[in-house]
Amino acid sequence: MLPAIHQTISSMHERYSEPITLKNLAAEVFVSPFHFSRTFSKITGVTPGRYLTAVRIFEAKRLLLTTSLTISNIVCSVGYSSVGTFTSRFTRSVGMTPTQYRAPEVRDLLVAVSPQFQRMPSLELLQEAGGGLIPAQRAGGSIAGKIQMPAEFGPGNVLLGVFADPIPQRGPVAFTHVAADSWATEAFIGNVPAGRWVVIAIAEHPAATTPEERFSIGATRGPITIKEGEVTGLTVQMRRMRPIDPPLAISLGDANTPVRLSPPAPGIAAGDRLLRC
Repeated sequence: MLPAIHQTISSMHERYSEPITLKNLAAEVFVSPFHFSRTFSKITGVTPGRYLTAVRIFEAKRLLLTTSLTISNIVCSVGYSSVGTFTSRFTRSVGMTPTQYRAPEVRDLLVAVSPQFQRMPSLELLQEAGGGLIPAQRAGGSIAGKIQMPAEFGPGNVLLGVFADPIPQRGPVAFTHVAADSWATEAFIGNVPAGRWVVIAIAEHPAATTPEERFSIGATRGPITIKEGEVTGLTVQMRRMRPIDPPLAISLGDANTPVRLSPPAPGIAAGDRLLRC
């Protein structure tokens, strides 16, 4: 079924502006809707409906930030027939209205990874946007992570974020940004709220010679539990983007709350400052 799933995902990327149903997708690969949905979820980790929504929201974000199209035109371009329905779904998923998403703070601090659209803010830009240091919070836990970067990728600037969803649509609840130039680079994230979260790493490789090699990603296999006052250790293995990976676009800032920098934890180098929005 893997070739069939690849075919379906290609179809989603090509036809996201059209009405698409589960029955249509299953018929294209000659299987029942039940079998198709179960297999798709097993291979990609999400249902076909959630994957299609991720593609549409990604394209809406891209158009909002890179074009002057009206909201109404964007709604039609990404497969929605109602501005109200789109606005409600976008706001609920992203945490901002489509109009708020067009703020310069959102665009400048955008992290986006897809075959056609890639972007990563620099550490310097994050520091400038921080506006100073904020006191460390007493509540919450911490993450002591290790980022494994295969030699084939070369050095990379890595964003390590803590998210509520495996296909996040809004910024992380906590994150750090480090330069990874070795097989195993340590990273520390403080002030992580207690709860169950997915940790995702996105790396940009400035020395890459092709678009396919410019970005790599990594994630925990499932949600991890963060407990107040405790440090949770984890290892994230970076890899190339796969054709079945959903597009990802999240902003580290919004129109009302700029990204702030929290003080480094003891033993963490100044260049590895903890960042938090």
